[in-house]
Amino acid sequence: MGVAIRTAGESDRELVVGLLDAAFQDDPVSRWVFPGDEYRRTTHHRLMAAFTDIVLDEGRIDVTEDGTACALWLPMPEGDGHGADGEEGGDSYAELREVVDPENERVELIGRLTGEIHPTDRAHEYLWMIGVVPGRQGEGLGTALITSVLDRCDREGLSAYLEASSARSRGLYERLGFVAAGPVLELPDGPRMWPMWREPRGM
Repeated sequence: MGVAIRTAGESDRELVVGLLDAAFQDDPVSRWVFPGDEYRRTTHHRLMAAFTDIVLDEGRIDVTEDGTACALWLPMPEGDGHGADGEEGGDSYAELREVVDPENERVELIGRLTGEIHPTDRAHEYLWMIGVVPGRQGEGLGTALITSVLDRCDREGLSAYLEASSARSRGLYERLGFVAAGPVLELPDGPRMWPMWREPRGM
C-alpha cells in the first residue's frame, strides 16, 4: 500500500513543528546545537518553528496524511547565495539566533557552516529536513516523501541536494541516488555532516 502524501499549509504549522521537534531530539546535530537533554527539550522546538516558517513561506512542506512524517524542501535557483536559513545576506544567521536562542552561538554557527558549503552553481531542490516521529521510523515513510519529489526532479531534469546529519541517514540517501558533494563538514567539537548531491535520472 502506498503512503498518502499532501502539501502542508499554514494550518499545519504546529503539527510540523511538533513532528520535527520529536523526530530530531536525538539527532547528532540537534544534540550538538542544544547540548543537554533538558535544555534541548525546552528550546529545540524554537529552531524547528523558525525552519518551518521559512519553508512555509519560501518552499514546500510535504507531510504524510497521518501526520507522522514530513519533508521540508526549498527551490534553489542557479547562483542563489542563500544559506541554510533560506535568507540572503550574512545577518540572517544572527537574526535566526536572536529569534531562537540569543545566548546560543551554535544556532548561528550551524547556519553559517552549512551555508558556506551549499552549492550555488546549479539550480536544485534542497531537502532541508526530513523527520519521522519516533516509533514510525524504518517503515519507509521518509523514502516515500523523498521519492515523490525526486520523481519530479527526474521529470524536470532538476538536481537535488542535502546534508546528511547521521551515517544512518547517509545510507538511505545513497540508496536514493545521492553521492558525496564535497568534504565532510566537521562541526567544532561535534558530529559530522555529509553534503550530498543527486543528478536527475532518465535524462
